[in-house]
Amino acid sequence: MARKVATVFGGSGFVGRSVVGRLARAGYVVRVAGRTAAHATTLRMLGDVGQVVPVVASVTDEAACVAAIEGSTLVINLVGILSPHGAATFEAIHVAGAARVARISAAAGVERLIHVSAIGADVSSPSAYARSKGEGEAAVSRAMPQAVIVRPSLIFGVEGAIPAMFARMARFMPVVPVFGPATRFQPVWVGDVADGMLRIASSEGMEGAVFEFGGPVVMTMRQLVAWAARWGGHPRPLIEVPRWLATLQASVLEHLPGKLLTRDQVRLLYVDNVVAPGARTLEMLGITPSPMDLVLD
Repeated sequence: MARKVATVFGGSGFVGRSVVGRLARAGYVVRVAGRTAAHATTLRMLGDVGQVVPVVASVTDEAACVAAIEGSTLVINLVGILSPHGAATFEAIHVAGAARVARISAAAGVERLIHVSAIGADVSSPSAYARSKGEGEAAVSRAMPQAVIVRPSLIFGVEGAIPAMFARMARFMPVVPVFGPATRFQPVWVGDVADGMLRIASSEGMEGAVFEFGGPVVMTMRQLVAWAARWGGHPRPLIEVPRWLATLQASVLEHLPGKLLTRDQVRLLYVDNVVAPGARTLEMLGITPSPMDLVLD
């Protein structure tokens, strides 16, 4: 029998690497779709010869998406941006790009589409990021009603930005600034997120479901930064940055190369990022979430 084919948009990223590895071990031929093939070449080693295939396919390119999706039984869209850059706007990536992948998947007869969004996605959010995520979810559901939507909280892992970014700050700064100190997060391990998507891909009765993936511990931003500093071996005093000052700093930083902080990100930093009561969770997929201090020990 021919192997099933899975296409993973954004598969060369932090979350994508875990997803691609699990799909390969499950026997899929995996197409890793991205703007360039170079970033995905190292993923070939996650499968047998010819099992993991890098393909050039941006979610903004209609013809490339058609070619990447053709013949796939499973499509996973992991593509997202934290801030706009040039033609890569929230509208182009989170809304139009997501809708394109869903529409083409539906036309190609894909059995399951998993669209990865974010906790806090809301078409009425004051944050452009969260608003575009909500609009993207709605566009996906219109194009392919049976698509499954996954909303994770902050995703952590050995190679991920969380909590490594805060640990680096603590290493080089005598005092670590904290933005949105009381905002609550539910950090979730990248391996659990990938396992959850594999369970969704192989389970019946998932049509149109929305999942929210969070870890076992809810932490405030202050607690998260303090934990990361200790984990990195450089515990430091913390200083809480007032929101007005954070907004002022972001108004400058968002115009510099790299956009270290934007005003839109500051808005997000003051909204809780935890699993909603009654939401479908990792536990409902038979997965017990892993705590940071166990995974990153």
